[in-house]
Amino acid sequence: MLQLRIYSPSATTEPITEILQSSPAVSALAVMPGVSVRPTGDVITADVARESANEVIEELLATNVHKTGSIHLNDADNWISQAAFDAEELAPGEGSDAVVWAQVVQNSYEDSKLTWSFLAFMVLATLLASIAIVLDSQILVIAAMVLGPEFGAVAALGLSLIRKRASLLGQAMRTIVIGYAVAILVTTGMVLIGRWLGWITADALEMPRPETAFIYTPDKWSFVVAIIAGIAGVLAITSQRAGGLVGVFISVTTIPAAGMIAIGLAFGAGEAIRGSLAQLLINLMGMAVAGWATLLVQQFIWSKVAKTPLPRALHKRQNHTV
Repeated sequence: MLQLRIYSPSATTEPITEILQSSPAVSALAVMPGVSVRPTGDVITADVARESANEVIEELLATNVHKTGSIHLNDADNWISQAAFDAEELAPGEGSDAVVWAQVVQNSYEDSKLTWSFLAFMVLATLLASIAIVLDSQILVIAAMVLGPEFGAVAALGLSLIRKRASLLGQAMRTIVIGYAVAILVTTGMVLIGRWLGWITADALEMPRPETAFIYTPDKWSFVVAIIAGIAGVLAITSQRAGGLVGVFISVTTIPAAGMIAIGLAFGAGEAIRGSLAQLLINLMGMAVAGWATLLVQQFIWSKVAKTPLPRALHKRQNHTV
């Protein structure tokens, strides 16, 4: 279930209430007149089946309440209500598969912002990746992958095209470019310091690297893995199964490639730079394309599901209790 809390000026309360009352996806509705101070008006709360939330939200947006007031969306993870159960049974599809576009778009704006914390995680992850390459440590490579925060911005690229949000596209591209540039530059500086101290030598980097050589030697599997990771990542975001994102972080070789580029710049290793740059671009492009395609399929499927006529009455299961 999805909980809506609407701060509505008095002029829009009546049409909003009519929309919510007429929807079979709404299982609970409350109107608190005069409670809202800013804007001056009322507070409306409603429980809506996630499967039909997009249609309800679109009707609410048509009243322009989001311009004169606000609409808050919150997931109700646990609830006990026969009416809510009936509403979910009436709604086509499954709640766990439903994509609530308003939530996904807002989360993408947040995840793709260029913030100090985003840059800090990018730098720390790339530094860790460079150390992993120097030590030829697969464990540290995995740690660097998990630490990298860039997938939200990559996923936002496809979402911005699907939902026609030019501002989101620009924000995501800016965050990705600046994030990697800053991370690589800072890491290059730290590698140069390590070289000056004698901690990192050219001879050590020329040794066989069985655990980390894949970082700067991309092949056909690099793109395949990026495609799979992009699909899984978008499904994890849209279905709110955050646990799936950990596997995505570990699958792609973006942060390690950035770490190798920094090392290559510090030691003038052109071949390593070219190979790592190719690995980075292949992974970013693969995830972006896969994310876009997955969102396109989801949008198509849910547009068809939304058109499924709702039954006039629900045939309740006998002896069912909630």
